Amino acid sequence: MLGENLGNFSILEHIVDVKVQFEYFEFSKAHPPIDDYVKVLEQESNLYSTDIGIDDKKLLLVGLASIDKPEAYRVIERYTQNPLPELRDWALMAFQESRMLLESKLLEEQQIFISTGLGGKEGKLRYFVVLIPMEDKPFTKLQQQLIESEFEFTLKRHHSVIESVRFTGNFATILALVPLSKNVRQPFQAAIEECNSLGPFIQLGFLITNVKELSLDEIKDVIFSAPPNVETGGIE
Repeated sequence: MLGENLGNFSILEHIVDVKVQFEYFEFSKAHPPIDDYVKVLEQESNLYSTDIGIDDKKLLLVGLASIDKPEAYRVIERYTQNPLPELRDWALMAFQESRMLLESKLLEEQQIFISTGLGGKEGKLRYFVVLIPMEDKPFTKLQQQLIESEFEFTLKRHHSVIESVRFTGNFATILALVPLSKNVRQPFQAAIEECNSLGPFIQLGFLITNVKELSLDEIKDVIFSAPPNVETGGIE
């Protein structure tokens, strides 16, 4: 989809709730860029004032993000270091938009903005993966060690990065970064095959999403509602 623009994109690096992202984009579209940017820059103290409401602070952050000046970028950057908890995700969205706008101006080329619920890093998107055991019981200690070692080794060969491996209930969950240029299923399928080469204990079907990390109850709801013997490897 990116075609020749593969190196000309900006990825939202932080994990930001998808609902907040939609809210931010809709709010931003409803408020055109600020003309008097000097006046907006002078309002930095309002971000920290207890006399200014949340909605006004959201409007200020969106306004700052629409200014293609390094000063505006630095104002937002400072605020992201110590934002109000309820404005943390909003500030991160403004920070990403400001950076992309500034890069587009400095490089004199349009940036493509890619955002998912789990974010990404250095040209890679973050995915949450759930491995399902062949038998309806937790993975053994030996199987857990095999999963940790084989997935780290195999994903590294595919230029991907394992951030965490956890075992919850009967499942193994993995948080990993995969390059945009890769078929996202390929590294995980290869790792499962490597693990199973010593004796199958992981189902070939797996759950993968870039929307959010799922709780154990959410994992069960998705897996047990899927038709039998059907790979639950779709991306949400």
